[in-house]
Amino acid sequence: MERRDALKALGLAASLPVVTGSSDPIQPKPARLPRGPAGTPSDPDLLRPKVTWTKVLTPAELVTLSALCDLIIPADDKSPSASQVGVPDFINEWASAPYDYQRNALVQLRGGLAWLNTEATSRFGKPFATVTGAQQTTLCDEICYLPKAKPDQVAAAQFFDLVRDLSATGFYTTREGMRDLQYIGNVALPKYDGPPPAVLRHLGITP
Repeated sequence: MERRDALKALGLAASLPVVTGSSDPIQPKPARLPRGPAGTPSDPDLLRPKVTWTKVLTPAELVTLSALCDLIIPADDKSPSASQVGVPDFINEWASAPYDYQRNALVQLRGGLAWLNTEATSRFGKPFATVTGAQQTTLCDEICYLPKAKPDQVAAAQFFDLVRDLSATGFYTTREGMRDLQYIGNVALPKYDGPPPAVLRHLGITP
């Protein structure tokens, strides 16, 4: 993709509703769905979920997205990287959903991925996924904080916000992500003894 085309895609994405870290995000209007039996969009079967739409990101886009997700959440000694637990596939499924909000986000997502490859190729001679980690970091440092983004990089920073939010959502709802957070919910207790006496005393309650 030519640099002008990438900038045009980002410019279009900038005019659409986006997910940001602001306190007043743009919310999609809820769809009015008819009532129906279990397993329909209005009453989904969460125990046996089904994705009824085709995932639309191309293999090349997924390569770039995987590199970005792993830069945001890399592997360490406690947990795997974002791509190792399927975060790019989760983002692909989310962005491919046939709803207006996701359609707008998909334009933003594709424009941002094109921008990353265009900038990486322009500066370092290779697409984003194949440059060094330091070079990837250099590019993302410029767009990782929207309030400090340059005027011509605002759309790219909004794209980065979207991917960072989706990466965290996808990663920290997996078992590996929950273990990384040391989250201990969703576990059946063999018995319940109530609050420890020390806690009750601290609250001024007599055991």
